[in-house]
Amino acid sequence: MAQTIVITGLADGMGRDVAKLLAQSGDSIAGFDVDEAGINSLREELKAIGGDHLLTTMDITDRPGILKFRDQVLQKYGKVDIVLSNVGIGFFDPFEEVNLEKALKCLEINVIGCAAIFQAFIPSLRKQGGGKLIAMSSLVGQIPFPFESIYTASKFAIEGMVDALRLEVAPFGIRVALIEPAQVCTKFAAKIHHLPPEGSPYRERAKRFIDKDNELIKTAPSCGQAANIIVKVLKSDKPSLHNQMAFRDSFFMLINKWLPMSVRDNILVNFMDIKV
Repeated sequence: MAQTIVITGLADGMGRDVAKLLAQSGDSIAGFDVDEAGINSLREELKAIGGDHLLTTMDITDRPGILKFRDQVLQKYGKVDIVLSNVGIGFFDPFEEVNLEKALKCLEINVIGCAAIFQAFIPSLRKQGGGKLIAMSSLVGQIPFPFESIYTASKFAIEGMVDALRLEVAPFGIRVALIEPAQVCTKFAAKIHHLPPEGSPYRERAKRFIDKDNELIKTAPSCGQAANIIVKVLKSDKPSLHNQMAFRDSFFMLINKWLPMSVRDNILVNFMDIKV
């Protein structure tokens, strides 16, 4: 049965591939992204696939714009079945050297952006008797990674927020879920990886971390593979709260839950090649 699905951050990467897969199955896609060129080219691709779609260029921090977008979507389609919060930016820096203004922007986009799109559509989902809210989180939403303290904080916040609101909206038939990828073979990591400056006490270990991350990305799920997994979660009648993309990710989640902290830390620093 065709559904109407809202997706934020769909101009590139996994969001774009998810949108195309859903359009191919007959679903209507409503979404936005700050990348105007990406939105325009995706609009043409979806038009070629067929169906009725609503795409616009907008920044996730534009909260009045989000409410206007919601009204346009509901006026056009009458209802929304699923909201996928996919927008997000990465952040890589030793904590001591973090620019806190840039950190605030990351938290605003990743956390409050997710909150804003969910909050906008919850009233209509509640009144219609159900729907799904799905948030893109990360492995680091469960397992803190060094040099990604701000990004980790944003994903921990998303996990806590979604888990809490789950209990609030469940009586109205609204289901929530988190998707927690580790590495995916996209340009996402490359956009944020940069070495600390010469003289930084963190530079050498950060370089080893980046090299290891780049190595892992080569064998990570492709955008297409990741999109297929995301679509399965979206289409599930009763999606699990936590959803990973690979056995390795699920394994790390398991040992993170049960092993002593000292053992977990040792595994992590060895795995990411940052042991002193």
